[in-house]
Amino acid sequence: MDVQILKQTDLPFSNIAHELVGADHGGAGVCIIFVDAPPGSGPSLHTHPYEEIFITLEGEATVEASGDEFVVGIGDIVIVPPETPHAFKNTGAGPLRQIDIHVSPTFSTTWLS
Repeated sequence: MDVQILKQTDLPFSNIAHELVGADHGGAGVCIIFVDAPPGSGPSLHTHPYEEIFITLEGEATVEASGDEFVVGIGDIVIVPPETPHAFKNTGAGPLRQIDIHVSPTFSTTWLS
């Protein structure tokens, strides 16, 4: 794989985020979601067959995982194990900016609601 330099704004945009699919960029072993979510928004309950890591850069979110809720803010890192039902919502007054790392070269999501 050769070194690649990409612009986040050139990546496909889906609802509240730009998405980098590793398999589309030389077979990189992860997918990365660059979230920019307005208040009240976020994905519904779902699972993945791999770990997902959330890194909060700005704002506040409520994360639901395995029936528990956690409030996270700037600098917090959440590690969600494989097959764990989870969701998050921007519960702050301003934008939620976070980086979500999917430990897989392609996305695989099972939506539960």
